[in-house]
Amino acid sequence: MVLIGAACGAGIGLGLLLILAGIRGTEPRPVRQPAPRPLRAEPALGMVGVAFVAALVVWVATGWVVGAALAATAAVTVPRSWTRAREQQAEIARTEAVAAWTEMLRDILAAAAGLEQAITTTAPTAPEPIRPEITGLASRLEDGDRLAKSLRDLADELANPAADLVVAALVTAAQREARGLTSLLDALARSTRAQAEMRLRVDASRARLRTAVRVVVGTLGLFAAGLIAFNPAYLEPYGTVEGQLVLLLVAAIFVAGFGLMQRMARIRTPARFLTRLHDESVEVAS
Repeated sequence: MVLIGAACGAGIGLGLLLILAGIRGTEPRPVRQPAPRPLRAEPALGMVGVAFVAALVVWVATGWVVGAALAATAAVTVPRSWTRAREQQAEIARTEAVAAWTEMLRDILAAAAGLEQAITTTAPTAPEPIRPEITGLASRLEDGDRLAKSLRDLADELANPAADLVVAALVTAAQREARGLTSLLDALARSTRAQAEMRLRVDASRARLRTAVRVVVGTLGLFAAGLIAFNPAYLEPYGTVEGQLVLLLVAAIFVAGFGLMQRMARIRTPARFLTRLHDESVEVAS
């Protein structure tokens, strides 16, 4: 009976997660085909396991199906919301690294070096956030790969809109021997650095909202846990069918509010315009 209740709670929690995903919405991503990697199901299975354990604990403590659903939902969404800020900061750092690498290419090309030579020269000293990708690019060039193909591989690996602009300029220069590449790279470096600085300012302003979300969720969680542990008689009305329906309504409102707050705190990044096709051509997304 306990496992059935926990499973029901976890199922309702997954339904609430779907509602939350619908409120937040999703953005279509351009199609790209990076190098295939082995599929890893461990993170998803771990999240399901944590959600089930949380639902089981709450079900045993309260006997509430809706409470178990809320616990399963919180076990999945709250840790993800905490890591999203770090992911955004890492993306900003990668954008700044692209700007710094573009400046390095500009300076080396200004000394009358070739494009492939400039790329291989920057590999050992490339900015840390993108150094593995630049090192891989230099290795492919040293192995005899074509420059344009290797640059498209780099765009897929970086998966960064600012990097797409730089790679598009380099691919054009590699295929058509475009002149004025150093001045173009200078303009791209300045615009990319300005974009990173703007996103840093936006991220700093959104940090207060993310902190407010954490405080609200943490306070409500501690308050509910305190009532369950020290004053369970106060919560007895929620053990009835009517009480569970009321709790379900409250939970839906809370999940909707949490989703809206998370959406307000999220920074939307521009979509990539360089996509990798099967014929290794460059497509400009409309």
